[in-house]
Amino acid sequence: MVADLSTLRANLTGLFGDKLVCVEEKLGELTIIVKAADMLDVLTRLRDVPKFRFEQMVDLCGVDYSAYGSDVSEGGAYFASDFAPIDTAAYPHRFAVVYHLLSVTHNVRLRVRVFANEDDFPVLPSVAEIWPCANWYEREAFDLFGIVFTGHPDLRRILTDYGFVGNPFRKDFPLSGHVEMRYDPAQQRVIYQPVSIEPREVTPRIVREENYASKTGA
Repeated sequence: MVADLSTLRANLTGLFGDKLVCVEEKLGELTIIVKAADMLDVLTRLRDVPKFRFEQMVDLCGVDYSAYGSDVSEGGAYFASDFAPIDTAAYPHRFAVVYHLLSVTHNVRLRVRVFANEDDFPVLPSVAEIWPCANWYEREAFDLFGIVFTGHPDLRRILTDYGFVGNPFRKDFPLSGHVEMRYDPAQQRVIYQPVSIEPREVTPRIVREENYASKTGA
């Protein structure tokens, strides 16, 4: 039985060693970062080794880290003060896939993050043979982030329309999109045309001085 996070951390580092880029502990859960070349071996052993027994993958999601840790003064979407300084060795690339695992046997959760090695064409191996439920999750990450999963049995879009151009969850995808769809009464069918609304800009939140709204005495 995994008694606590310290025991889980010790078991992880003891078995996987340098296959773990880093181990993070936040909000009562552990996150490990694994190299893409080692991910299938690590994930399979997390499922099968008795002291782990992560039988369930409860979620899988893509992440675009292109603006992560940037300061608003540099045009980013976040304030650098919102989180701890970033370990650039642990976050080396733009796209990652995050696997949320659950061990029913030991009643513990684990988050595994794997970065794709190429930013222009992110590719990772499919884990559908380890956890069959990954099938549709990987299709979603492929559709929305453009992450390709090699070995997937049926990798195609799952949420956007056929012929959709781009990946709408990427940070550089315009909020207004590229095309819009409408019914054309003359052609009596639905058509696509270039988007006709003005692109919107995301305005970062403003950090005001303490007691900004309080009244001052006369």
